[in-house]
Amino acid sequence: MMLHIPAVLTKPQVQEFRRHLAQAEWIDGRATAGPQGAQVKRNRQLAELSPLAQELGGVITQALANHPLFFAAVLPLRILPPYFNSYASGEQYGMHIDSAIRTRPGTANAMRADVSSTLFLSEPEEYDGGELIVSDAYGTHEVKLAAGDVIVYPSSSVHRVAPVTRGERVSSFLWSQSMVRDDAKRGMLFALDQNIQKLRAAHGDNEITVELAGHYHNLLRMWAEV
Repeated sequence: MMLHIPAVLTKPQVQEFRRHLAQAEWIDGRATAGPQGAQVKRNRQLAELSPLAQELGGVITQALANHPLFFAAVLPLRILPPYFNSYASGEQYGMHIDSAIRTRPGTANAMRADVSSTLFLSEPEEYDGGELIVSDAYGTHEVKLAAGDVIVYPSSSVHRVAPVTRGERVSSFLWSQSMVRDDAKRGMLFALDQNIQKLRAAHGDNEITVELAGHYHNLLRMWAEV
C-alpha cells in the first residue's frame, strides 16, 4: 500500500529545516548503502550520528508519531531515526530494494524494515527530475510531493530516484517496523479503520460502528506482533 500524507511538517518548519541543511556538511550517500545499493547510489547524505541529523530527525519522528493517518497506515512498533539526503547535478539512486534488517545508528539494536517513508523538503518547482519511482504488483508510480508531505510504501517494493537535472532535491527518509508485517493485512486494517471513521463522522457511534471496531481490534489482536 502506498499512501500520501500531506503536511506532516508545516511550511515554517520546512523553511527552518532547509536553513540548517543549507549549512550542513554532506557525505557520500553510499556510506549507508548495502553492497547492491552502493553500485547504483549517487547522492549526498548527512552523517548518521551528526547532531543536526539527530535534532531534525527527532522533530520528524515526533510529527509522524502524532499523526493519526501515519499511525493508522503503518501501525509502527519501531521507527528508525530519519536520514537526510540531497540530489543535484545528475545524481540519482538506481533500482533497488531496501534492506530487510536495519540497525539503529550507534547501537547493535536491529529492527525489521516493513515500511519506507520519504518526506520531501524541496518544493516540486525547485528541481527537475528526482521523482521517487516505485514499482509494485499494481504498476509503476512516480511520486513528487510538496515540501512537508510524506509518501509511505512497502519496503519490499523495487524503487529508484530519477536523476535530478536542475536544482536540488532535499528529503528525509526512514524505515518503520510495523506491528503487522504483512502489507496486505496492513492495507485491510487501514481500509477498515478509515471506513469506521467515516461512519462515525456521518452517523456517530452506534451498534454497527461498535461491531466494526470490534472486528478491527480482533483482527489486530490476531495479526499484531508486539
